[in-house]
Amino acid sequence: MPMHTPAKINYADKEKFYKELKSEAEGILEKEWFVNLANLSALLNQHLPQINWVGFYLNHKEELLLSSFQGLPACTRIKMGKGVCGTSAQQKKSLLVPNVDEFPGHIVCDSNSKSELVIPIIMNDKVLGVLDIDAPVLNRFDEVDQKHLEEIVKTLIQKTEWPDSFT
Repeated sequence: MPMHTPAKINYADKEKFYKELKSEAEGILEKEWFVNLANLSALLNQHLPQINWVGFYLNHKEELLLSSFQGLPACTRIKMGKGVCGTSAQQKKSLLVPNVDEFPGHIVCDSNSKSELVIPIIMNDKVLGVLDIDAPVLNRFDEVDQKHLEEIVKTLIQKTEWPDSFT
């Protein structure tokens, strides 16, 4: 079934923005993991202002492998504990980085990225992967962004049928 292209959501009122974004995310999520990662990365790329990359890395044999994304070609493999994504996955917590140049061990995939938000995808205490969002400006993300994007990731986890190899 063809999808329509919704109008851009206004980011000026963040609470209203994320309420509408969550509603759209819930509307496009299916049960298949690969469909959901592709559509969710496209949706976030369409609506989140001032970002230059958004996508997913999936845990495969304790290494994060590049999955669905929007933006320039990216690093394909990230070791657990390395960079912002690997650290987020290892620590099982979201990382909001106002200036990536000040993050010890930051992995540069795109030199235009200045700030980053990474949210782990955790199910049954196992890290399935991470949602990674980069921005070409310093201090792009705040706690409001983090809270609401964590909620979107929770919805992704709940609505998705993950293969046994992930869980």
